[in-house]
Amino acid sequence: MDGSHSGSFEKTDSQDKDTEVMDRDISKLLGRRKAGVNIIDRQRSCELRIENTHRPVDNLDNALSPLNGSVTNAPVTPASDPHTIIVEGWEALKRSLVYFRGQPVGTIAALDNSKENLNYNQVFVRDFVPSALAFLMKGEPDIVKNFILKTLRLQSWEKRVDRFQLGAGVMPASFKVLHEPVRKHEPVRRAETLIADFGESAIGRVAPVDSGFWWIILLRAYTKSTGDTSLAELPECQKGMRLILSLCLSEGFDTFPTLLCADGCCMIDRRMGVYGYPIEIQALFFMALRCALQLLKQDDEGKDFVGRIVTRLNALTYHLRSYYWLDLKQLNDIYRYKTEEYSHTAVNKFNVIPDSLPDWIFDFMPDHGGYFIGNVSPARMDFRWFCLGNCMAILSSLATHEQSIAIMDLIESRWQELIGEMPVKVCYPALESDEWRIITGCDPKNTRWSYHNGGSWPVLLWLLTAASIKIGRPHIAKRALETAETKLLNDNWPEYYDGKLGRYVGKQARKCQTWSIAGYLVARMMLDDPSLVGMVSFEEDKHLKPILQRSNSC
Repeated sequence: MDGSHSGSFEKTDSQDKDTEVMDRDISKLLGRRKAGVNIIDRQRSCELRIENTHRPVDNLDNALSPLNGSVTNAPVTPASDPHTIIVEGWEALKRSLVYFRGQPVGTIAALDNSKENLNYNQVFVRDFVPSALAFLMKGEPDIVKNFILKTLRLQSWEKRVDRFQLGAGVMPASFKVLHEPVRKHEPVRRAETLIADFGESAIGRVAPVDSGFWWIILLRAYTKSTGDTSLAELPECQKGMRLILSLCLSEGFDTFPTLLCADGCCMIDRRMGVYGYPIEIQALFFMALRCALQLLKQDDEGKDFVGRIVTRLNALTYHLRSYYWLDLKQLNDIYRYKTEEYSHTAVNKFNVIPDSLPDWIFDFMPDHGGYFIGNVSPARMDFRWFCLGNCMAILSSLATHEQSIAIMDLIESRWQELIGEMPVKVCYPALESDEWRIITGCDPKNTRWSYHNGGSWPVLLWLLTAASIKIGRPHIAKRALETAETKLLNDNWPEYYDGKLGRYVGKQARKCQTWSIAGYLVARMMLDDPSLVGMVSFEEDKHLKPILQRSNSC
């Protein structure tokens, strides 16, 4: 792989100056007081809402005609006009709303008109997050509140998958509103019922792990955005958080401080070899624990969980920063590892065989830069780069400031590989040949550079934007958004793109994918108003210090 990209990084002097000024302005905007460990920053929502006058988002309902047409029939518009893309995006997002008894409770996964829409006509907990952030940033929090309460109600249901009963804290992967006649002879009168899927209908029958984490993260975002703590303080919400935490903090015959999960439990699914301790789940786990630490009441029931959270956060901080981090120095250390070491003085703690290092990693790793690798377990490291895990590590401050800068250095150094012609690669590189056959089981949807096997997902724009703004490099987000704007609307908001550079609409990608729309809108709003990043980010907590020693960490 050629590591030089001089052609894609040429800038004029004026562009360099603009970037420096923009970065300085962002740094000033982000220089504000940090919230305490157990204190919610109760900024009024007016401080977080958008005050831009150059685009008619706040007056959308008056500006748009009735939403009664199909997006697929919309006329082609100038692809790179942000104003047009924003208006069209909000129109499509509004049309994706799902109502239950007259109240909006979520957005469907895709406005797909195909006969085989599978479960894309349902509301997914994971998929709704960028939609929820978009509505919060627009000053419409009611739909988010309704969603939080409805999913909380579904959590209390008895959950069975093939006669196995799931834990009480499991959140559904998705739900739908079922309309049925009240009586057989009265088809006009129809009753509405919520139907949840906890994995019993999913491909592979995998129960979700990340739904509960996203739910807690969204509850904190709602609280930060509105300044309203009453929702999080409801006994039902407090109980819901405790049930989720009971699952993921439970003791087991496992000395890892990380969280064991099955393949298919996060965004990267369908046998992509993420079984074990993937960074995608660990970063979400870390973020959810920090959110819960702010939201849990300090009552008799909450105090026990607070202590357990702090203990786990300290263990996670040490373990992930020490063993999951990879840069040029660490790569060279692994390259020179000795194997079969014994006792607490061992350097190669997980007995990684140097010959297992993939050839591509030596050309991919830049002189300046680094990232959290995909998975760590005895004798095995997954050296792939995962977008969600690394961006979430920055936002949650799982990554140190130096590590966060290094992640951004890597993205800029490897722009073609990770951003290409459609942001952003969900993971890099793709599994190919025998590796693809063995790990994915010859999954036809996950062929190389497609879907979750190195495909490009526009929804990840919001995570990349939030992370780059937090680190003071908004020019990264700006450049990625401008790239996406050349295609997204004219391609009708695909779910994902295929190809090494993301040049082609995914072979099985749904069109008008809701989180592709919402991901773009959230990224654009955060770039316009960087203070909005506070909904989904944390500063580093100096109270959380590693308590484990290298001699007994594993």
